[in-house]
Amino acid sequence: MKRTDNRPKFDALRKEFSTFTFESQTVSRGNGTLRLSFDFNLDDRYHFRPTLEIPARPFFNWDSIPDEQLQALAFQIGMTELVSYWKIACPKRVVVKPFALTESQIGFWKKLYYNGLGEFLYLNGITVSEEDLMILESRPMSFRTRAVRMESMGFDSKIQFLEQTLVPIGGGKDSVVTLECLRNEMPVIPMIVNPRGATLNCVKVAGYKENDFIVINRTLDPTMLKLNAEGYLNGHTPFSALLAFISVLVAFGSRSKYIALSNENSANESTVPGTNINHQYSKSIEFECDFRNYVAENLNGEVQYFSFLRPLSELQIAQLFAQYEAYHPVFRSCNVGSKTDSWCGHCPKCLFTWIILSPFLSREKLAAVFGKDLMADESLRPILEELNGTAPVKPFECVGTVEEVRACLNAVGTSTSSVIASAEAPEPVEGPTVEEILHRFNTHHFLPKKFEQILKSRLHV
Repeated sequence: MKRTDNRPKFDALRKEFSTFTFESQTVSRGNGTLRLSFDFNLDDRYHFRPTLEIPARPFFNWDSIPDEQLQALAFQIGMTELVSYWKIACPKRVVVKPFALTESQIGFWKKLYYNGLGEFLYLNGITVSEEDLMILESRPMSFRTRAVRMESMGFDSKIQFLEQTLVPIGGGKDSVVTLECLRNEMPVIPMIVNPRGATLNCVKVAGYKENDFIVINRTLDPTMLKLNAEGYLNGHTPFSALLAFISVLVAFGSRSKYIALSNENSANESTVPGTNINHQYSKSIEFECDFRNYVAENLNGEVQYFSFLRPLSELQIAQLFAQYEAYHPVFRSCNVGSKTDSWCGHCPKCLFTWIILSPFLSREKLAAVFGKDLMADESLRPILEELNGTAPVKPFECVGTVEEVRACLNAVGTSTSSVIASAEAPEPVEGPTVEEILHRFNTHHFLPKKFEQILKSRLHV
């Protein structure tokens, strides 16, 4: 992805716009459906009102949650949505009105915004410190003058959470592996944000009916899309952080004790070597640790948020996924083709998914999945060079490590497979083999013991 020198635009917009305000939020519950809306204000010139709707399900009991507690849970989602609208003009001052924030909470949000916008800043050619990115002020309205900590708000902390697990489903191989490993071991509720073909098909293959899984309908404000089209600043934001706070809200509504994400160990690798810029920052172990601490300190210590696949590499996940043949025709990891539920065949996600599955599925099977032979497409060579570390920067996509890609290419190079239209096998690159990577198990994770045992049993560790 090409960098653009938007520093002059950044400086000009910060002069033109001084303040971004989180004005208010609205939470309504009726007929079992929960609706959230947020009001953001850019210097009284532009207002943004994103919404979130969670349709009724038999296991939801929103009415049993005290209003201020529900407001506090919704507020975290608003704080995460905020950054997508703030980045349009990046005003130096951000004012938050719905709730008071402690210094610790302000520190959490400033770190998330800064690291979650690492790719946005890098690709726009903007160099700024975390301290100088924004001044975050808390100006609570009327009765909402206390911090969001439950004890401070008099919340009922004796909620009985059930031994069941929420599993967010993205439609790719990773969440399928988590779902398949857990669904026969314990009660599992799949959760989908803005359903599309691949996500719905994956839960259907797993045997879930409409009332068995959770749907979240998220709507962006059209004014943001209009300003993006007019040339205001745009770029990647930490969506997985938004998913994290949505999942905590849903855990309260469904009384689910566990939230099992599908972020692997590979997500910790920087996209730009030698820096902290990581496309997958909000999928990293660093964010997971910060998030768990924030939830425990400010919302509830019983809800357990963790990534079930954190001990694994993408290669190990691919080996497990290769066994689940029923999902092969329906899973999708391509962002470009998400609206048409297809593999575009031209992007880093498509090529990486092919490569990581290549030690476990034949070239013919992979061609059937992707609709063509990606390894015969010469136009993909520049992307291959980004994936295998030949180019200085990895693709700004959710892809695995350079080490894993090289191991796969070395493995297929010893077979009849060729790499990107070359009849000759690629030169082996020094590094661990596929077999060596498959026998790893990273111990830096937050899996509760029973989940760790389930995962190890699937790997025969």
